[in-house]
Amino acid sequence: MRGSLIFAFLAELHQLDVGGTAAGPPRPPSVVTGMDEDFKEPVLVDRDDDGIGERVRNELPPVRAPCQVEPAIFEEQRLYAAGSSPRTQLALVFHFADLTRLGLVDAATGEALIRPGDRLAGIYDKAGRPVQLICTPPGLYATEARPMGFGLHRAAPSRNLLLVTFEARRTATQRET
Repeated sequence: MRGSLIFAFLAELHQLDVGGTAAGPPRPPSVVTGMDEDFKEPVLVDRDDDGIGERVRNELPPVRAPCQVEPAIFEEQRLYAAGSSPRTQLALVFHFADLTRLGLVDAATGEALIRPGDRLAGIYDKAGRPVQLICTPPGLYATEARPMGFGLHRAAPSRNLLLVTFEARRTATQRET
């Protein structure tokens, strides 16, 4: 027995297409796009000549996966010198049986394919009706994907849950005090 989710909803995920983002859109050779080699993040590119870089991000087609929703912080007001940058942190618990059925587990390694950098677009009820849509920007992006529930089922112990933490990216800089 591997257990099941409690009060399940559907999370619409947009996974970062690392290969597509690294290739970037067609561009002149002098323009840099794609993935930053050091930080493994999409680079910022000024595409409209306004002096402000926009994030170049390619995503795989959206997928809806059953999950439990564990809200921690939602739209907490954070004021900075450059303006307000609301803070949101949301944890979603996925069952590996559902992820396997949806093709979100690597067959060779057993590793979940939901990874930091993936974007949460919304939460839906089981009938597909929106419960909470996530505005982008700032958006909610996965910052941690942690397998858990190890050792359940004494005859054949395994892990059965994946805890994914999503956080809003700050829209203002924070001054360290």
